[in-house]
Amino acid sequence: MLFAFMLMDKAGAGPLRQKMRPVHKAYLAEVQDRIAFAGPLVADDDAATMVGSLLVIEFPSREAAHAWLAQEPFMQAGLFASTSVQAFVNLWPQKAGFPA
Repeated sequence: MLFAFMLMDKAGAGPLRQKMRPVHKAYLAEVQDRIAFAGPLVADDDAATMVGSLLVIEFPSREAAHAWLAQEPFMQAGLFASTSVQAFVNLWPQKAGFPA
């Protein structure tokens, strides 16, 4: 099942996000074959400021999704002000926002 992760950064967390980003990307690479889509949430400043993350990843259960999130480097570093994990069904073929 797909799970959508809505992960909002704490205010002023930009430097911590940048510091942890390589480890975060390596952690995502471990599940890359199960990622439907993933990327930063950004402010309305031409995407210059990252304010969170939106990930949709396949896991066998909600428990597995939460276990994965608990070990996620941004989570471990205390980057997030709030997190939400929701089961997701993708019913629309993606066209916009994806590389051609």
